[in-house]
Amino acid sequence: MNVYTYSSNTQLNEAAAGLIAATLQQKPNAVLGLATGSTPIGVYEKLVEMYKEGKISFKGASSFNLDEYVGLPRDHSESYYSFMHHHLFQHIDLPEDKALIPQGNTNHPKEECTRYDQLIQEAGGIDLQILGIGHNGHIGFNEPADSLSGATHVVTLHEETRKANARFFNSIDEVPTHAITVGMAAIMKAKCILLLVRGADKADIIHKALNGPITTQCPASFLQLHPNLIVMTDSEAGRNL
Repeated sequence: MNVYTYSSNTQLNEAAAGLIAATLQQKPNAVLGLATGSTPIGVYEKLVEMYKEGKISFKGASSFNLDEYVGLPRDHSESYYSFMHHHLFQHIDLPEDKALIPQGNTNHPKEECTRYDQLIQEAGGIDLQILGIGHNGHIGFNEPADSLSGATHVVTLHEETRKANARFFNSIDEVPTHAITVGMAAIMKAKCILLLVRGADKADIIHKALNGPITTQCPASFLQLHPNLIVMTDSEAGRNL
């Protein structure tokens, strides 16, 4: 585990984007595992900037997003499909058929989970997985529970998670109750994991995840077992590390 704390968000964004760029330069057909939420937005903006400057290309790469809400149409403003296209995909040269996101608006979500796992396996697994961490220690939408699923699966979102995401909707009643999420097995099999953490409100949970007991009640704690984990935090989130 390598932990880096940065004094500014600009420095964090540059460092994280630099790692992703280096991965693409070393392996142009790299398989990227991508995350949504506010945490990686600045990193995506930096990647777009680097692409427009001709420093990197995504044309040989592919990507798999961690999750998608169940029941939201892809064109819904708060779907993760819309999020990724707004913040990254429409600005770079990643082929559209290589930018993969679970289909949350399917009538057969369990079959979609199986299909998505097969696609990840056929791609050779994830080279670099980008993660954030929830206030309750979830990664992707792998929520605290008595047991965790290794495979991509449909999850019932904890009320705490729905409340945290309600700021993106008109009210919490509009926040979906379920999501499709990549399971712990695919995440832990990634060749490299980049965990991004920002803000004072994440200081306690990231300390618990990286230094506390490994438990299903804090899914992020399993990252302690990964052989190539890189953690990048701002000074507020990393104050207890």
